[in-house]
Amino acid sequence: MALFCGGLAQLLAGMWEFPRGNAFGGAAFTSYGAFWMSYATILIPGSGILAAYEGNAGELSSALGIFLITWFIVTFLFFVASLRKNVGFIALFGFLATTFAVLAGGEWTQHVATTKAGGVLGVVTAMIAYYIGLAEMLNAEDMAIVRLPLGVFHKKV
Repeated sequence: MALFCGGLAQLLAGMWEFPRGNAFGGAAFTSYGAFWMSYATILIPGSGILAAYEGNAGELSSALGIFLITWFIVTFLFFVASLRKNVGFIALFGFLATTFAVLAGGEWTQHVATTKAGGVLGVVTAMIAYYIGLAEMLNAEDMAIVRLPLGVFHKKV
């Protein structure tokens, strides 16, 4: 799932957004596709990454915390860029940044409750992303049965 649905599919979606002139969507999809591909690679036993940390779980947790906090920083930058897009994107990148920060904290502290909280935030983030995806699909249809609001900011003329 992480390699193909989270990784490859988003990477391809990002590549398809650039020719459409959607630099924000292209950068976001490509970045998070790369995140999922790299995170999955870390967890695949054949990659040897986990084996390199055998016997030193604390070092692995530190490395994963650094990996996740790096993605928090990237996501925070997307959050800043989303501030004039729409409320849906603001919520998505705000929750995703918080998710990465809490998951990094869970890795560094080894508190199971913190990691679980990060997982719950990740599920909320996914629900927001599904809503945005459905809204974008429905709003693009000429004869959609229903349209879902995204909280678009209109340009002042």
